[in-house]
Amino acid sequence: MSSTSLYERLGGTYAIAGAVDVLVDRLFENAGVNANEAVHAHHGDPANGPGYKFLVTAWSIEATGGPKCYPGLDMIAAHTTLHITNEHFDAVRFEIEATLRFLGVPAAETAEFMEIIEHYRPEVVEQQKVEQVGALEPAAA
Repeated sequence: MSSTSLYERLGGTYAIAGAVDVLVDRLFENAGVNANEAVHAHHGDPANGPGYKFLVTAWSIEATGGPKCYPGLDMIAAHTTLHITNEHFDAVRFEIEATLRFLGVPAAETAEFMEIIEHYRPEVVEQQKVEQVGALEPAAA
């Protein structure tokens, strides 16, 4: 891994914002992503696009080692009402990776970003959230 942050290797704020612009348009049209009714309801409202792009851009900047700028909810709170399954997560993961490849992001940086995405699976996927909460509760006596 390079000593230069992934944020810098991806091209900084402007490059990340450009990639997110393409990605979110693709996510809003992706049938696998929108198979989740709660996600589809969010994606179906055109007013949500600009704000969603802003939040994903800010989150991506921070997650890749850029400046702190993400004002949104943590991943658990942001996804609690969406009932994301592993299949839904995989559909988004696939679209993220496909977008990075489409935009010509080098393989090493794509792999590193995808590791970040995978790291958040337990916080996003519904079943894993239930298991996490259950693991935190004391055992019945």
